Amino acid sequence: MNLAAATGPLYRLPIGDVVDQFIDYITDAWAGLFAFIKNVLIGAYKQLVGILTNPGGYESVVDAFKDPAFWGLVVIFGLIGWALGNWISGLSTFVGFGALYLVFDFVLTPQMNRLKPFGLEGYPSFGEVLPVLIVIVALTLIAYAASGWLMSLVTVLGLVLIYIMNQWDLAMGTLSLVIIASVLAVIIAVPIGILAAKSRIASVIIRPVLDFMQTMPAFVYLIPAVVIFRTGPTVGIIATLIFSMAPGVRFTELGIRQVDKEVVEAGHAFGSSPARILRQIEMPLALPTIMAGINQVIMLALSMVVIAGMVGAGGLGKDVVSALSRVDVSLGFEAGLAVVILAIYLDRITSGLSNRSAVARANKAR
Repeated sequence: MNLAAATGPLYRLPIGDVVDQFIDYITDAWAGLFAFIKNVLIGAYKQLVGILTNPGGYESVVDAFKDPAFWGLVVIFGLIGWALGNWISGLSTFVGFGALYLVFDFVLTPQMNRLKPFGLEGYPSFGEVLPVLIVIVALTLIAYAASGWLMSLVTVLGLVLIYIMNQWDLAMGTLSLVIIASVLAVIIAVPIGILAAKSRIASVIIRPVLDFMQTMPAFVYLIPAVVIFRTGPTVGIIATLIFSMAPGVRFTELGIRQVDKEVVEAGHAFGSSPARILRQIEMPLALPTIMAGINQVIMLALSMVVIAGMVGAGGLGKDVVSALSRVDVSLGFEAGLAVVILAIYLDRITSGLSNRSAVARANKAR
């Protein structure tokens, strides 16, 4: 009998043990930092979920003005108006949506509740449905601004379907996780991509790291996140952030490297600084490619937050895991359909915003 086959290899390289010890070390050494990150992420998650699941319901206008969720929603619409037009359209959108929001909450809701038809006591009142209607209208307007009336119609139908399947709260939880993780991933990925595009040495160092991040199985990211942050939404956000960041870096580097060198040289010839060339020449010309990378970041983030439901991240992943453990086909199909609807919405929105850039419009006009 072969002794090696019976007892195993004579020597084992303890790479996993080294990683385990390193995770234990940073968990103890940086406990305060990790606690701060956890509190910030959980606070942002709860605030965003509150905006998406229960906007409104105020006793007075003063209460509305004191609520960060109200200001968060109108600021988001103001920024969208500014991005699609100018500061005047942004300010108009900010004021107009805020006023419309208050009219719905204080004028229409009480009247509609008084007019609730007899015999419909088993159905939700207008006041109960109002927060959902506000979010559906908001997301539909974003879809219309980004992709036109057809996508806005698909958005309405899809979101109404999510609501009548009783998946609304979980879907908004998943959307909140995706938004937070994607925003953080983009904030980190774009500067790294710019650095890789500007420095050959940085590119050589960063590319193997990105290859490692993209080939590592998704479930593996959950292990160190669980060790450091235990369970909950923070684990899902951190694991999703790391898992989805790589395409943002790669597409940013690719987009900037593809900018015509003659255009950059013209900028240098007119005395522009490197920062100004990056801001006013390279980034606008690379924007369609960067937006394609952001699209991939969001899609990967959506897939990861569903997997993160296994460690208590919440959202639709919770129902997917529950359906898997109980072999509940009905629940699994409804949760999966809600994920598909969110994926279609996020994909079309990012694609539509990319097509609205000046470079994309110029390319279409050729």
